[in-house]
Order: sequence, then structure tokens, then C-alpha cells
Amino acid sequence: MNIKRIFGTFLTIIGIVGLLIAAIQFINNTGGTYNVKVLLTLSILGFIFFVSGLGLVRTIKDES
Repeated sequence: MNIKRIFGTFLTIIGIVGLLIAAIQFINNTGGTYNVKVLLTLSILGFIFFVSGLGLVRTIKDES
């Protein structure tokens, strides 16, 4: 197995988790106020990890 493909999959999973946590934080607003810093940080980092993981998985060729 290729270590870069595993790392890309790991980054993709971290990105998905970050985006899901940001979505849950957005939905579960208590009192009608949002913590904008947390939402933006989780969303941006989740998106960066997701895109970089997908790019890494796509560019790595299988060596059979």
C-alpha cells in the first residue's frame, strides 16, 4: 500500500469530520447566537483538509 494514498485518505476523513462538526455547530445554535470564529475556523480547515486529501488521493498512481 502506498503511504501517500493512506495519508490522503486520512486528510479527507479529517476534512469531512471538520465540515460535519461545523454544520452541527451551525444547526445547534443556543439562544440564537453563533460563534462565528469557531464556525469559520472549522469550515475553512475542514475544506482545506478535504480538498488537499482528495487531490493527494487523485494524483497518486497505483503501482501494480
